[in-house]
Amino acid sequence: MTVTPQYQPGPADRTGAPATYVFAVCGPDRPARMDPAHGHPGGGPLRFLAVGPLRAVVQDVPAEAFSEAALRERLTDPAELERCARTHHDVVTAAATGGPTVPLPLATLYLGDERAAAALGAEQDRFRAALDRIAGRAEWAVKVYLTQPGTGTGNGNGNGAPGNGAAPSETPPPDAPSGTGQGAGRAYLNRLRGARQQREQCQERALAAAEQVDSAVRDLAAGSVRRRPHGPEATGQGRTQVMNAAYLIAEERGGQLARTVGRLRSTPGFDGIEIEVSGPWAPYSFTDGGVHAGHP
Repeated sequence: MTVTPQYQPGPADRTGAPATYVFAVCGPDRPARMDPAHGHPGGGPLRFLAVGPLRAVVQDVPAEAFSEAALRERLTDPAELERCARTHHDVVTAAATGGPTVPLPLATLYLGDERAAAALGAEQDRFRAALDRIAGRAEWAVKVYLTQPGTGTGNGNGNGAPGNGAAPSETPPPDAPSGTGQGAGRAYLNRLRGARQQREQCQERALAAAEQVDSAVRDLAAGSVRRRPHGPEATGQGRTQVMNAAYLIAEERGGQLARTVGRLRSTPGFDGIEIEVSGPWAPYSFTDGGVHAGHP
């Protein structure tokens, strides 16, 4: 994962002064002080910064530890990147408990409150539109996988049953012929052809199942985002991700989402299909000014 710090450099005479790290932007109806929560180690307490009528969740952090060069070096370390990302997410989540909250990218920094307020204030219209869009809603992630026999992942209901008809292995059988005659060679090629056809049919069935899941969940959602599926380095061996999506769903419809997914998991033809649901999350995918709104 590569992170580009969203850093706004300042004049040389600011050297040694703390930088202002911005986690998120909230509506005007927030208290004067941020509820206790943990920000980045070595920084000051979390607080709200006025951005016109809005409020930004910020923290004073040591400028030398959060300079552009220092961040680029620190965030190439996977453990440090995970720690910084977790801290950022935890603060955004805590802020979101108080009302609609627009998360900002990891490592959004300014040299001082004045610069932060000016830069964020220039985007007030975008922030207000995003706050209106996500009010009373949360983000849910839904992923669909095609599982392979013997992996124990089943159809996502936790019973460990292998999926029937999942993609077969491409490893040639141990009795693959080697110059043993036309009949044996033809039989071997037929087996390979049959395995390839079965694999293609499984993939088509999985893609059709993913579209069925997407259609059912979009009926509950105010917006949706489809992303490129992850490869085996992220999903692990034994299953192929065929859908990676996020949905903006009203908070009171979380139970309906669970029932919808439960019904889909027991749908005929979903053997070997795993549906993974996580959330509710702060709506990271739906605060970009409407590009990812999906539908009204």
